[in-house]
Amino acid sequence: MSNQSNYPTSLFSSNLTFKNENQSGGALSIAGCSAEKLVKEFGSPLFVLDQEDFYLRARAWRAALDNSFGSGQLYYAAKSFICVEVAKWLKELKLGLDVCSGGELAVALAADFPAQDIEFHGNNKSEVEIRKAVKAGVGTIVIDSFDELNRVATIAKELGEVQKVYLRLTPGVDAHTHEFISTAHEDVKFGFSIASGAASEAIEKCMSQSSLKLSGIHCHIGSQIFEVAGFKAAAERLVAVLASFRDKYSMELQELNIGGGYGIAYTKDESAISPDLVIPAIAAVIKDECAKAKLALPRISIEPGRAIVGPTTTTIYVVGTTKSVKLENGAERRYVSVDGGMSENIRPALYGAVYSAFLANRSSTAKLISSRVVGKHCESGDILISEIDLPADIAAGDLLAIPATGAYGRSMASNYNHIARPSVVAVINGTAREILRRENEQDLLNLDVNQPPRQLS
Repeated sequence: MSNQSNYPTSLFSSNLTFKNENQSGGALSIAGCSAEKLVKEFGSPLFVLDQEDFYLRARAWRAALDNSFGSGQLYYAAKSFICVEVAKWLKELKLGLDVCSGGELAVALAADFPAQDIEFHGNNKSEVEIRKAVKAGVGTIVIDSFDELNRVATIAKELGEVQKVYLRLTPGVDAHTHEFISTAHEDVKFGFSIASGAASEAIEKCMSQSSLKLSGIHCHIGSQIFEVAGFKAAAERLVAVLASFRDKYSMELQELNIGGGYGIAYTKDESAISPDLVIPAIAAVIKDECAKAKLALPRISIEPGRAIVGPTTTTIYVVGTTKSVKLENGAERRYVSVDGGMSENIRPALYGAVYSAFLANRSSTAKLISSRVVGKHCESGDILISEIDLPADIAAGDLLAIPATGAYGRSMASNYNHIARPSVVAVINGTAREILRRENEQDLLNLDVNQPPRQLS
């Protein structure tokens, strides 16, 4: 699907520039802050988040929702990236927040985020997490299984609450994306299948529970999707469920959550899907199907996460070593090793995600040669970019920038090889501040304990 809007669809944040730019990069600046000064001040690797760009994208998705449906709710998907400061931004923007663990809920509550604007996801919420959510007054819990349905109903009853819930349904849509991030076909761990009848059974059981208020249904067809067809097909099947509910219970469900998964650009050859194209296209289907079924238009919710935060953030690395190797076919490959790797960006190793990289401290007119950008971890699979042409004169001490790392970089980061996770710095109008500090060695040691054994038998 082509994009014809003013929405920024490239892999760069809105305020990213290269001085003396050429095809390999240049002296990088983000929101008026130079990459060299950022690394000098905050260290490397470093996640640099363009705060103004975050606000721009969040408002664009909210505007597309409001313009298409009159009103609705945008839940920012915390799993893409969350911290207390970002939760405060979302509160300022008057957006909702989609969390999927007790930890993400704790971050939201620490930011004094309004609990009624929180939606709690997850396919295996513990009793502790559910109890915490109900006590906190979380607006909506998205139920994902029969076990969880019973669990939420029981805990809400014990606490004397009637908990608002959605049921997550599996519409049987084959989203054209990687298997690991496709979530709406039948053979997945998420939700109640429409085709098998599980969705109808879940609705019936939910309606029989006095401690649950079924307010709507939900689906999420996958992630990193660029075509509208899958969203349209899912919308048709969900509206059919709403019509069946109306026919059986002589009342209508008031809400419909169509999830997220909107694709962004990770390379120079890609373009993000734009909110003012995809949301109106989905709206046309929902309105048409509701009219055919003689249903009132439900309140629509969406859950963009990656689409908002992904392009806002650029990771800056310092090159440590380079080496060239001869391949069996006689070709030559140059390895460029940086001071991070799979510990702060597992996506290439996990499901073959592809990125672009650029010189960030200078421009170069040197010949471009076949290169592989790798990390410092003791794994052959610690590869950030398998194949990219970079200048032949890249050397130790140079800075390398990888854009579009805001989603699932820091949030999926690990301490593999006992490497500390990087800091996240927000930049705006020439200023920079840490919103997540860099871990240190003491942080890594703080979890070690020295206790005598206890008798358990």
